[in-house]
Amino acid sequence: MTDPAIEATGLVKRYGNARTGRTALAGLDLTVERGQAFGFLGPNGAGKTTMIRLLLDLIRPTSGSLRVLGADPRDNTRTRGRIGYLAGDFRIDGRQTGHEALTYLGDLRGGVPAARITELAERLDLDLSRRISTLSKGNRQKVGVVQAFMHTPELLILDEPTSGLDPFLQQRFVEMVQEAGGNGQTVFMSSHVLSEVQQTCRRVGIIREGELVTVADVEELRQSAHRRVEIAFAAELGTEVFDRLPGLRNVTVTGTADGGSVLRAILAGSPDALVKAAARFEVTSLLAEEPELEEIFFTFYEQESHGNGSKGLAS
Repeated sequence: MTDPAIEATGLVKRYGNARTGRTALAGLDLTVERGQAFGFLGPNGAGKTTMIRLLLDLIRPTSGSLRVLGADPRDNTRTRGRIGYLAGDFRIDGRQTGHEALTYLGDLRGGVPAARITELAERLDLDLSRRISTLSKGNRQKVGVVQAFMHTPELLILDEPTSGLDPFLQQRFVEMVQEAGGNGQTVFMSSHVLSEVQQTCRRVGIIREGELVTVADVEELRQSAHRRVEIAFAAELGTEVFDRLPGLRNVTVTGTADGGSVLRAILAGSPDALVKAAARFEVTSLLAEEPELEEIFFTFYEQESHGNGSKGLAS
């Protein structure tokens, strides 16, 4: 059986001493299978970047175990060349041109064909002849994107990767991540651009204060999220028809000038009971907003802060 791409068990990272220090990760358990595109979500300070630094062996855990591509991250000779990494603010020696920098980095990884570097640069509209020091933040980030993808790594670790890219190039980046997933590469992406994660990742983990709030398929999160619904009826109705329906809250029913009525509510979970109740009357229009991942994200944070046990979805 092939080892997972990432396997963390009871992972703890503390900064400072036990009395006055800060716990960045508090016993985190996480498995990312090979070939999976995994989104890692959370606000600043939640522990996302700490986790990525542990994966890259830039820092060491306080306790717990961590394996990357079947090896201890400290065994750099076995794993480093098989990983592509991109930080949100890519930095490199500014005296080199883009071509020189990427050729050098490619040689460190055993060699990357010049045609591969050129193809990626053209996709991102990147001028490789310019010195790094003369590039804008966005163009420096393009160099970072190329260096992360150019050697077709088994594992792509992306930490807020599209910082500084304009919307057009963000979409190009999304396409590259989708292609990597299609090639069987594993993607571990931390991002606050939730639409980006939604387009590229099938599973996501939400982290808060060093603990996982949930790990689930994006579609599973969508099904559990809150939707705003609005149903117009030809007849005038009262709220009593809908008050006791499962998953429905904030129910209001208002009359209309033509003698009809409009139901507005928040729906969590399956719409089956609502649809069956509405079907008893003449429906003139129906609107159910598809929840965005951002709404899902804050729904789980809200549940966790009220102690409603959102960790039940964790796996």
